[in-house]
Amino acid sequence: MRQAKFSVGQLVRHRMFDYRGVIFDVDADFQGSDEWYTKVAKSNPPKDRPWYHVLVDGAEHTTYVAERHLRCDSSEDAFDHPLLEQLFQGRQGDHFVPTMSVH
Repeated sequence: MRQAKFSVGQLVRHRMFDYRGVIFDVDADFQGSDEWYTKVAKSNPPKDRPWYHVLVDGAEHTTYVAERHLRCDSSEDAFDHPLLEQLFQGRQGDHFVPTMSVH
C-alpha cells in the first residue's frame, strides 16, 4: 500500500483549477468507476496512487482528486463549506480536526 502524501483535515489547493479544499477522506488508490474515470479524469492520473475526497471552499459540492493534482495550502484564510462543521470540530493551523477518528 502506498503512503498518502496528504491526510484528512489538511488544507490543499488544486494545481490545475486553483481551488482550495479540505480533505475529508483518502483512498489508497482510485475507487471510482471506469466510466467516471474516462469521462472526468481527462489527464489520466494514475489509478494506483492515492485519491482524495475534498470539500471545495466557497461551494456546496465535493470533488474526487488524484494526489498529483494537489499541493499543500498554507493560507490562513477562512474556509466555507456546508459540510465543514459536520466533519470537523475546528481548525488547528493548517489542519481541521475531524469530529470522528479516521482510519
